[in-house]
Amino acid sequence: MNKTLESELQLTADGSHTLFVPDMDEHYHSVNGAKTESMHIFIQAGLRQTSVKAPNILEIGFGTGLNAFLTLLESEYLHKDIHFTSIELYPLPVEIIQKLNYPEVIAPDRAADYFSLHSASWNKKCRITDTFTLYKLEDDFTSYHFEGGYDVVYFDAFAPDKQPEMWSQKLFDSIYSAMNKGGILTTYCAKGVVRRMLQSAGFNVERLPGPPGKREILRATK
Repeated sequence: MNKTLESELQLTADGSHTLFVPDMDEHYHSVNGAKTESMHIFIQAGLRQTSVKAPNILEIGFGTGLNAFLTLLESEYLHKDIHFTSIELYPLPVEIIQKLNYPEVIAPDRAADYFSLHSASWNKKCRITDTFTLYKLEDDFTSYHFEGGYDVVYFDAFAPDKQPEMWSQKLFDSIYSAMNKGGILTTYCAKGVVRRMLQSAGFNVERLPGPPGKREILRATK
C-alpha cells in the first residue's frame, strides 16, 4: 500500500517520544507521557487482567510499535506465550523508527527486539522471542475480516474526531464477534458515544481512572 502519514518527533513528559501528525493535528500518544499512557491503558488495564496463559492479542494501530514492545517485555514478566496481531494502514518509514527512543527509555538491552518488531515481515507470523509472536497486517481495519479468537484487544486508533470511520457500531460489533468469552478490550477514549457503542455490541463496560492528563479510560469485557 505504501501509505504514510507525515509526522514530527516530539518528547513527552515521561521522556519517551511520540509523533505529531500536522495534517490531522493529532499525536500518536499522550504528551503527558507516551510510555506511561501505554502501560496504564493497555498493559495494566488490559493484558495484566487476563488469566489466559497464551493470550491472543489484537491491536488496532501498530503505529510506533510502543504497545507491541511493552507487551513483548511483559510476556516474559508474566511468563505468557503471547500471539500479537496488529493492523496498520500507515506503516512508519524507517528513518522515523530509528529516531524513536523507546529502547533507550524502556529497556536499553532490548533495542534489537524493538527494531525486530519493525523489521519483521508484514502479513506473516514472525517469532520475535521465545514468548512473543508478531503478526503485522498492513491493511484497513474498517474493511478487514478478522479470523477471531482474541483474548485482549488494544483499541488504539486515532481519536474519533480525527478518524471517525475507525469508531463505528459495525466495527465494534465485528471486534466483539472476534473475541473469546471473557475477552478484554481497552481504549483511551472514554466518550459516551464510544461507551454506548461498546455496550450495544454486547460488552460489559466500565470506566477506569486514566493516566496522567486523562480523567478516564474504558475497559470492555465480553
